[in-house]
Amino acid sequence: MHAGSDKVKHMHDSFDARNELEQKLLATQEGQLASEALMDYLMDTQIFMPVKDSIGIEGFTSSNKAVPLTLKTEDDIEVLILFTSPERAKDFVQDFPGYEGGLLAEFSWVLERTGSGIGISINPNWPVGMDLEPDMVQQLKNN
Repeated sequence: MHAGSDKVKHMHDSFDARNELEQKLLATQEGQLASEALMDYLMDTQIFMPVKDSIGIEGFTSSNKAVPLTLKTEDDIEVLILFTSPERAKDFVQDFPGYEGGLLAEFSWVLERTGSGIGISINPNWPVGMDLEPDMVQQLKNN
């Protein structure tokens, strides 16, 4: 056993899964759930997508004008940022003014609208989450 594994275990102990998706992500990371089973579950599950709304009329969001939060990786891959709940997004979006709002949508709906060559990151900066490479995203879209 190497020293790093204790830290991971400790991080998971302090991560309180607040919904079924978080429980399943945690189970997958701990090897108790196959990633295929997680992906099947994820397809029909609501996920929180921080969006920048181009029309801010008293908090009204017109979803066709909403711009999702994406970041570029060092190797210039665009990554769509998603969270398991609005609460998980709060700290992260503080660095991105205008993205305080967002929408809950089924992951499959988000996937359908994700362009090619784009990766997805669920719960960045949290110990429990997942990153999908662009080719994985494409594979999920094709299924």
